Amino acid sequence: MKSILFVIAAMVLATLILLPSAHPFASKPSRDTGDTLRRLEAEFMKAAADHGSQGYLSYYADDAVEVPNGAPLIQGKTNIAKTMGFLDDTNNHLTWSPVGADISASGDLGYTYGTFEFSSKDKLGKTVVDHGKYTSIWKKQKDGTWKVVLDMGNASPAQ
Repeated sequence: MKSILFVIAAMVLATLILLPSAHPFASKPSRDTGDTLRRLEAEFMKAAADHGSQGYLSYYADDAVEVPNGAPLIQGKTNIAKTMGFLDDTNNHLTWSPVGADISASGDLGYTYGTFEFSSKDKLGKTVVDHGKYTSIWKKQKDGTWKVVLDMGNASPAQ
């Protein structure tokens, strides 16, 4: 009888020890929300303001796609970088504001959309301001960071 009790006790103890680690690599539900992407948008804009094209591109995935208004799409961060030099001109200022943001139930894909304003100087030194709308698709990377994988914008009528 004592040996049966000992075996049962040993099995219960082994179960209690092994059960928590039965699924050590099970993924935890994402705690990220649309607010996470709104915060990233603010950091993204600050990086562009402080560091120009390099700051801006630091939020893009290597395989990102840009869908510019009235121009062919651009595939890959390297190719997108070739078109972002205007952000290095101190006369140019790009700002944007997300209106909406959400993350998928799986927690690895999200989007933001909103409005943007781009101001620059014309040949006479006069400030020119363009307004528009944008949508960005964000994807959680293997390292846990969020990067833009698709970005598009289009102009709004003059205000």
